[in-house]
Amino acid sequence: MLLRLVVAFSLLAACVVIHATVLTLAFRRIGPVPDIEGGPSWRILWSLIRIALWLISAHLVEIAVWAVFYTAAGIFPDAESSFYFSAVTYTTVGYGDLVPPQAWRLLAGVEGLTGILMCGWSTGFFFAVVGRLHARPS
Repeated sequence: MLLRLVVAFSLLAACVVIHATVLTLAFRRIGPVPDIEGGPSWRILWSLIRIALWLISAHLVEIAVWAVFYTAAGIFPDAESSFYFSAVTYTTVGYGDLVPPQAWRLLAGVEGLTGILMCGWSTGFFFAVVGRLHARPS
């Protein structure tokens, strides 16, 4: 069980590194968010769409990290099943149509918690950007 927890926390750490890296890159690449004065413009909307794309991309990479482990460890028969299970677990949808072997079930719980944490981080980032738009002096 201890080995499985080490694996789970290593995958969690990988997700934190990926998320921090993507958010840093997104912040640098997107640059200053345009002024909101006069209502949303196409430039503001395009900035928000790009941020959303960066965030979703980060989540997909993180889901793939878990899926690669599931496939490499032989927990699921193929990469498609591993990615599907990882996606529904990370997003906490949890359909239950695929279930890991009993020895690895704790890993699914940690992945779900990781997904909640990373989605919360993304929400906070998006909120901060939108808050910055509205906080600008007129």
